[in-house]
Amino acid sequence: MKLTQAPLTLAVAIAIVGCQNAPVTGRNQLMLVPESQAIAASTDAYAQVLAPIRKAGKVDDDAAMKQRVDAITSRLVAQAVKYRPETASWDWQVAVIDDPKTLNAWCMAGGKMAIYTGIITQLSLTDDEIAQVMGHEIAHALAKHSAERMSTAMASQVVLQVGAMLLGTSASSQMALQAAAVATTVGVQLPNSRAQESEADRIGIELAARAGYDPHAAPRLWAKMLAATGAEGKSDFLSTHPQNEKRQAALEELIVDMMPYYLDTSPRPTHPLAKA
Repeated sequence: MKLTQAPLTLAVAIAIVGCQNAPVTGRNQLMLVPESQAIAASTDAYAQVLAPIRKAGKVDDDAAMKQRVDAITSRLVAQAVKYRPETASWDWQVAVIDDPKTLNAWCMAGGKMAIYTGIITQLSLTDDEIAQVMGHEIAHALAKHSAERMSTAMASQVVLQVGAMLLGTSASSQMALQAAAVATTVGVQLPNSRAQESEADRIGIELAARAGYDPHAAPRLWAKMLAATGAEGKSDFLSTHPQNEKRQAALEELIVDMMPYYLDTSPRPTHPLAKA
């Protein structure tokens, strides 16, 4: 085997060994990082992200806003646990970050969430629309997207390192980035793939509908976001949740299937949230 072929061969081997099916949808995923490891790394990353914001007194400082977000999120988490019962043991928590200029929300592995006041106040979000935001974020965690993205980063790093060694060039002694740093990057900063976004849209709108929130709010949320940020959709949320022309149409098509869940008169359970 030629030396220049080794990295490609390794990449193929990684893809074969690490291939798993995603929870809920069954989509093929590259999974080199166990979800338990992604959750542990995300726990550290969550603390690191919130520490300076908390020190500035900008976490959960509006009691009414916090109560509103918690009430919505606890109903969504209850439905998430029905999808994956093992997640009942997750340390689910949501931080409301007081930043009126930031339109963003995210959820790391293990149910560590945050929503910024800017996305609520600037877009004048209804409870139904907040449910779509948080349902979408929870869906990323349910579908193991953090672990998947960490696995992709690790695979890329391994291939580059091995390729560099085989070609005789200098290479770092570390085979992967420090786990908490990777978790921060993939959980908060990097864009999700289109497949992950579609998956989170599909799971999120159903979580919200089953929790008693109107599915019509999903496409309405995206319309509001684009109207507020301009045609290019420049915002923290849209930078990590890429928009495309088919997204709103796909959500519109899902509404018919979601309405029976929304109109169900059964009680809407809640799940306790830990203090963020």
